[in-house]
Amino acid sequence: MPKFFAEQQQITENHITLLGEDAKHIKTVLRAKEGEEITICDGCGTDYLCKITGFAQGVETEILDKIPCEAEPRTKITLYQGLPKADKMEWIIQKCVELGVVRIVAVSTERAIVKLDKKEEKKLERWQKIAEAAAKQSGRGIIPQMGKKVLSFSQAVEEACTLDGAIIPYEKEETCGLKTFVQGFAGQEIGIFIGPEGGFAEEEIRLATEKGVMPITLGKRILRTETAGMTTAAILLYELG
Repeated sequence: MPKFFAEQQQITENHITLLGEDAKHIKTVLRAKEGEEITICDGCGTDYLCKITGFAQGVETEILDKIPCEAEPRTKITLYQGLPKADKMEWIIQKCVELGVVRIVAVSTERAIVKLDKKEEKKLERWQKIAEAAAKQSGRGIIPQMGKKVLSFSQAVEEACTLDGAIIPYEKEETCGLKTFVQGFAGQEIGIFIGPEGGFAEEEIRLATEKGVMPITLGKRILRTETAGMTTAAILLYELG
């Protein structure tokens, strides 16, 4: 069943009206008719089963039932992603949202080739739209948020220190793996640091370690930047239930 998100002001006691791109998609792409049912989420973890009642103003629906969305994981992961080349960031956002990541922060690192500069605002807007589309497709109960701006590595580390734990996969780490981290983790909020194509500089690893971010190994193979975050998030979400 198609799923959409609505702002709180669009939701009344018995009705929800969808406007803008969602309404256009329902009418012109899905070619929905009166009487058909759709799922609308409030973005705060509640799903509404709705019946379409009209198209006079957007898409008007009647609420048939509301239930808690069961798609949100207990573990809340923030991905701190070093800026990758080309359109890799879009793929990373899409897949990590599907997996259950709650927030994605773009990070400018020493070895990052990409510099957004004047394009930053437009890029962040586009990335947020990709996150929203992925949330709809995967049945999420929230729309994962992009960071409001690209952070420097030191800023990202400082922010991650407010979470219950944070890890940074590093090719030179040989002993501490995800199992070690999981066994000693009792919180809910985790930060994952992923470097760009060139990886992290040793100074960045040293700074992260000094601030309490745990370097880990992902095994004997070096993963691409677009693979590493997704893999790490999937293992953590599985292990932590």
